Amino acid sequence: MNDLDALAKLVQALSPWRAHLVFVGGWAHRVHRFDPRANKLQYQPVFTRDTDLAFANRAPIEGDIKGALIAHGFKEQLTGKHKPPVTHYTLGEENGGFYAEFLTPLMGSGVKRGGAQDATMAMAGISAQKIRHLDILLVHPWTITLGSLNGLPLPSAMDVQVANPLCFMVQKFLIQKDRQPAKQAQDLLYIYDTIELFGALLQEFNETWKAAIKPALGDKLSKVVVDLSNSTFSSVNDVIRAAARIPQDRKLSPEQLQMVCQLAFEQILSP
Repeated sequence: MNDLDALAKLVQALSPWRAHLVFVGGWAHRVHRFDPRANKLQYQPVFTRDTDLAFANRAPIEGDIKGALIAHGFKEQLTGKHKPPVTHYTLGEENGGFYAEFLTPLMGSGVKRGGAQDATMAMAGISAQKIRHLDILLVHPWTITLGSLNGLPLPSAMDVQVANPLCFMVQKFLIQKDRQPAKQAQDLLYIYDTIELFGALLQEFNETWKAAIKPALGDKLSKVVVDLSNSTFSSVNDVIRAAARIPQDRKLSPEQLQMVCQLAFEQILSP
């Protein structure tokens, strides 16, 4: 199945809950390309099978999301020993097809009373994984219109919420220490490609950083982001070299990736 066809099925299934759900992760980056302010890039976005959808766990969501997904051809796949279990909603081949998963912010220690891991929660018929630093992806989301003009076979144009591109990049710094080197490299490529998409918006990103994102993070985490943006792109290193090797449809040098990101974040995160 064409992945845009699969995305269209997902968007249709989740239409009643659009006000609560935010596209995050790799598919958010792909949907960013449909924003009218995005530069038209000649290369393909980083491939991802999974579609991550986040929601704030403080606000109750009513209805039956699971039932809506099943009605649109998705199958529920349960894994792990958590209660409720980690759940993927798959479309197409189980091991190679498109799937959606739901995420919500992890607050506190991550351990429940009694010692069990606080890893998942149930809401509106689905199971969501609790992820630390996910809350920043819910700050100041963008609304992007999807439809036939984007190649999605939807009966009519539909607005969806997508993680703010700056929040998308900032979160990569916050989770960096918990990521394996290969994932760190992929995250750096996502950051570089996002800057390429929205290079004309760096001043706007700086204003958003100061007005919305920095206050949401607080002084401590804001400093972590600034320090990591400086150290990550201060010079070419093995992770940057690995990131530059990922794309197969373009020539990207480690030096270019490092310099573009360094200069961009000097502007984006300036006081």
